[in-house]
This record gives sequence, structure tokens and C-alpha cells, in this order.
Amino acid sequence: MILPDMPDFLAALPQGRAICGLDLGDKTIGIAVSDLSRTVATPIHIIRRVKFTEDATALLAILTERAIAGIILGLPLNMDGSEGPRVQSTRAFARNLEKLTALPITFWDERLSTVAAERALIEADMSRKRRKEVIDQVAAGYILQGALDRMAYMGRA
Repeated sequence: MILPDMPDFLAALPQGRAICGLDLGDKTIGIAVSDLSRTVATPIHIIRRVKFTEDATALLAILTERAIAGIILGLPLNMDGSEGPRVQSTRAFARNLEKLTALPITFWDERLSTVAAERALIEADMSRKRRKEVIDQVAAGYILQGALDRMAYMGRA
């Protein structure tokens, strides 16, 4: 079920289970998961995109294996807050995924998450080739960490 409001998303989550953050790119899906207390986001994996059915099958296998309780999708809003074609694509992905899983799904503003991830990787002195390989999962980590911090602020993590 898609729950666009964070309080509704939190109310739908069982306690003591991790949640997942996704960074949807054109070619890859970056995946990050939280710890069980929902304090820290950890980038874990990248799925190379093929077509929705195969992408969703791979994603759902990871979510099942890790007993994930909910999904946070990065929403690529324009810098002025408006929605463009990438937001429409992300919302369509969520609607299609909703048909395959009962997990609650919400969105998190991902503006500048890739920029922040890129900066962190450069500061870590990572090669350009290696940065390209991990950027989406690190961006997923930034997306999820932002949502986790908001949940903690709300006192409901």
C-alpha cells in the first residue's frame, strides 16, 4: 500500500523490523536497509535494471530475505519542488510494486542525495570507476538515512 504521509507509513510498520530505501535510476536500483532499531542506513546492493518484472522479482527476493517491513522510495523532485518525468516514473514503479507486495511504501524527497553521495565517495578517495559502481546504493543510503532521521524526530522510529 502506498502511504504518502510519513505518519501513516510509520503507523503501518511493525516494530523491530528493518526498512528499505531505494534510489531508482534509469539503469540501476540502489538499495539500502536500516538496522532493526531504524537508526542507521546501510547501502547493501544494486540491481541492474532490465524490465519491471525482473527488477521487482530481484528486489522482492532481497526484501523477503531481510524481513523488511516497509519501503521508502527516493522521489526525484526538481529543485523548485515541482514534479517532472522522473517523479512520474517513480510513482508508476511504486504503483506496480504495490500490486506485488503488501509492504507499506512511501516517498522521500531525494533532491541532492546523489550529489551528497558523490561528494562523500570523492572525500573517501574512491576511484571514478568504483564511484560509478556504488553511487546508487550510497544515494539510497542517504535517502533512507534522511527518512530515518525524520522518523526519529517524530519520535516514532
